[in-house]
Amino acid sequence: MSRLVSFAAIQGAYNIVSKAEGKFQQAMDKYGANQPIGFPNTAYYLPIIYSILGTKIEKLGDAESVIKFCRELLPPHIKAQHGINLPYLGGTLDSGMAAILAEEVVEAIRYVDDPDFYHQGEECDIESGKIWLGAADDTIMRKRGIEFVDGSAPGFAAIVGAAPNPEIAKMIAEDYQKKNLYIFMCANQTGTTFSQQLVEAGVEIGWNTRLVPFGPDISAAVFALGFANRAAMAFGGVKPGDYKTVLKYNKDRVFAFVNAFGEVNAEWAANAAGCINWGFPTIADTDIPEILPTGVCTYEHVVSSIPYDQITSKSIEVRGLKVAITEIPIPISYGPAFEGERVRKDDIYLECGGGKTHCCELVKIANMDEVAESMLSVRTSRM
Repeated sequence: MSRLVSFAAIQGAYNIVSKAEGKFQQAMDKYGANQPIGFPNTAYYLPIIYSILGTKIEKLGDAESVIKFCRELLPPHIKAQHGINLPYLGGTLDSGMAAILAEEVVEAIRYVDDPDFYHQGEECDIESGKIWLGAADDTIMRKRGIEFVDGSAPGFAAIVGAAPNPEIAKMIAEDYQKKNLYIFMCANQTGTTFSQQLVEAGVEIGWNTRLVPFGPDISAAVFALGFANRAAMAFGGVKPGDYKTVLKYNKDRVFAFVNAFGEVNAEWAANAAGCINWGFPTIADTDIPEILPTGVCTYEHVVSSIPYDQITSKSIEVRGLKVAITEIPIPISYGPAFEGERVRKDDIYLECGGGKTHCCELVKIANMDEVAESMLSVRTSRM
């Protein structure tokens, strides 16, 4: 276990929990303990807290015990280099879990503070600028979650940050789509996000294309983990509060991983540590300290400096996911992710006929022998 990774993850978790404590206290002062909180249209309350702790968060005051638990879960800070090797993994996992639980409370408070921040439904409202979908409601979870059970969606890539440019973002997204994976996106890098880059590249995003923009902050990662935990409870029969089974179910049945694009700060490291609890490794494009030995994840925990043209295949390899696809030599992307996708006007190369375009017919004269041969050729090709 890399000391540098653990140092960053633990420091990031302290930052996240401290911010959550401040956010919670501000909300208590403004709204009071009886203020209802939660994610819209779900029977799973705050799903990570509900599945891991078994705690039903229905009012703001219910979250106080969770915030206190997060503070108690934080391990001691890692000091200067010790003379002996220490087992950092336990403290790193605890710090990651504390960060994830605290962020879920923060996102629930956001729904109270700014009810219109997230656009509800399966599709983004790109024209009005509302591309963030936030927590999936139970209707979406039942419709999409079953795909992780029947195998039509082998897993998901949780992408944080942004690619160097929209063209690379599009290339990576479409490669995952062809492999039938979902892409859950959050966090920004230097003022932009992977989701916004896809929009700029003319890619349609939303649940219908398996490119899901959860939110612009790293805290929106809880929507991806919450989706996975709800799948465990809904389709795996896991009881709320049975955290060991929830985490094991996700490691064994939900093949997910994190792609970190750009500079990885302490709070990102804390979220990556949180994902390791679920068996979800992190594969990054930058040179960050690695955690290569196996342990909680199936193979490596953190892998760095992966080129963009290799990151999809490397991520699938590290997660231990087997994806079989048939390559078809056509100049467009294809796969179940494109099912039902609309063809927009700007994407049309040629339109003939209809009420909006002029058209003409080309009539050619030929002798009867040639016509008969053509008709015979048509019949033969249809047999």
